[in-house]
Amino acid sequence: MRLLMVYCWNFSYKTSQRGLESVKEFDEEKEFENALVGFIHVDPQDIAQLSDVVTKLIKNLKWTARKNKTQQFVLHSFAHLAESKANLEDSKQILDLAQERLRSAGYTAEQTPFGYFIDLQVNAHGNFFARLY
Repeated sequence: MRLLMVYCWNFSYKTSQRGLESVKEFDEEKEFENALVGFIHVDPQDIAQLSDVVTKLIKNLKWTARKNKTQQFVLHSFAHLAESKANLEDSKQILDLAQERLRSAGYTAEQTPFGYFIDLQVNAHGNFFARLY
């Protein structure tokens, strides 16, 4: 798994175009303040170690959130951090599990629309822990 985390004063998105035929077509626009955005790339071998991978993902997200004093997460499937990538179902499963575990721990956790290209606006902090890979 590859994980790029960006702590944002403000993060917003708007669906631009559908990237997968298998997802329903819709328009959505959302905005978040004081959120840690996780750009998540799932590798092909991650599904074989599902529990460990999700646990490590959650630990990294929560650690970075504590450093930035936020309780809000936005998870974004970002299949551009490495050459090989997991299949779509495995990637979505990992994002769903991470979101579920964050919520059950009392955090706010949302996902950007899976299977869509989205227009992004990112207003990020400039401190040491604001952008981590």
